[in-house]
Amino acid sequence: MIEKIKQLEKTSRQLEPSPNERSLLIEKTIHYSDEFLNSISNALTYIQSPENNFDFFGSEISSAPIDINEALSFIKKNVDTFGINPASGGHLGYIPGGGIFHSALGDYLAAVTNRYAGVYFASPGAVKMENYLLDWMANIIGYPKTSGGSLTSGGSISNLIGIVTAREAFNLKPKDIEKSVVYLTSQAHHSIEKALRIAGLKDCVKHFIPMDSNYRMDVSELEKSIKQDKVSKLKPWLVVSSAGTTDVGAVDPLSDIGDIASTNGLWHHIDGAYGGFFILCESGEKILQGLEKSDSVIMDPHKSLFLPYGSGAVLIKDKVALYKAHHYQAGYMQDTLSQNEELSPADLSPELSKHFRGLRLWFPLKLLGLDPFKAALEEKIQLARYAYEKLKQFENIELGVYPDLSVVTFRFIPPNGNPNEFNKKLIEEIHKDGRIFLSSTLLNGNFILRIAVVSFRTHLNEIDLTLEILKEKIKI
Repeated sequence: MIEKIKQLEKTSRQLEPSPNERSLLIEKTIHYSDEFLNSISNALTYIQSPENNFDFFGSEISSAPIDINEALSFIKKNVDTFGINPASGGHLGYIPGGGIFHSALGDYLAAVTNRYAGVYFASPGAVKMENYLLDWMANIIGYPKTSGGSLTSGGSISNLIGIVTAREAFNLKPKDIEKSVVYLTSQAHHSIEKALRIAGLKDCVKHFIPMDSNYRMDVSELEKSIKQDKVSKLKPWLVVSSAGTTDVGAVDPLSDIGDIASTNGLWHHIDGAYGGFFILCESGEKILQGLEKSDSVIMDPHKSLFLPYGSGAVLIKDKVALYKAHHYQAGYMQDTLSQNEELSPADLSPELSKHFRGLRLWFPLKLLGLDPFKAALEEKIQLARYAYEKLKQFENIELGVYPDLSVVTFRFIPPNGNPNEFNKKLIEEIHKDGRIFLSSTLLNGNFILRIAVVSFRTHLNEIDLTLEILKEKIKI
């Protein structure tokens, strides 16, 4: 048995590279990433993928290792060439993600040291760092020290945590669900309804509140609906508002909705996945008044703090409610029990095992300071307004609402032919061109084009290029 163990050990030690091997792997990987970043300004933002172009089935996982150069070449051909390049400043579709370099360094350290950030006992420093970052977020939106939260993988999980916490805070039972009312608008992100379904609340009464001409929730209609529901013996429970919708970037009247929710005993949840961090800049602060009146808020650092994908956050004003909704204790975890007041992330979300996400946020915030983030956020708002004003000069254009934050919507009305077909063809041509990437949406049955200015690499040059490309392509 000893001989067998020693032989297995000899082979298994290949998992631990020598210092020279580490140096070579790091050198090759850094060289690849440097080449990627050095060419990012000239690279296409979107490349359509030809069919059957991927070699994954020709490179099976097997007992035989491959060289780092071969591995990187495979990644370049099969992963980093086709589709959307989210790292590009020309990525103006959907809500672009970030990917700042300093976060990659934080992720590298988190992966190498492999700190377990799920419970305080395992890594007090990692947990303290994540809780510190959540306290910072709570402070910038005006939440009290009684708040708590969790760093998540993104807005979908954050919304789920907020809704589950609200469900438990109101002690909703199965018999209550069919009479409990959720208020939202048709602009609410689809992850809200998905979270309701996952949380066992799909049979709640859902009232879609009408919006004003700017796609913002009509608060008078909200009040009216709540009053009618109370008369009808229903149970008004949850109102969901948006701090930056995906379609048009609209910000609901958060302060008024907060007052109505408080007066009527509802839980107010704000989806600020896209727009929440704009509170850091001057223009955003004016638009986002009322965040502090909510019971829960979600914010995605991988959107408007420019971090890599997989960076979300949820904040709950009452951390006790968050804890009660998610805490669980297993026998095998009895060693982790602590009298320390620091709450563990595992007690505040569905996750137990988790990546040490805090380091990818803490590292850039500390190495760069807040000023570049504030400037970038203000820049994005101003670029959207600039694009809006420039688009006014185009012929046969129908502009959407003036941007609350950094999303501009528009479509062209051709002198002849179907507008929807024209704009669909237009975006197809933009995608074929590849220098920038725009996405579309449907509003009231109309095919609408969107410019979403969120990438930290999007500057005046990229917006001017977008306008030039539109002038070229509308001649189709």
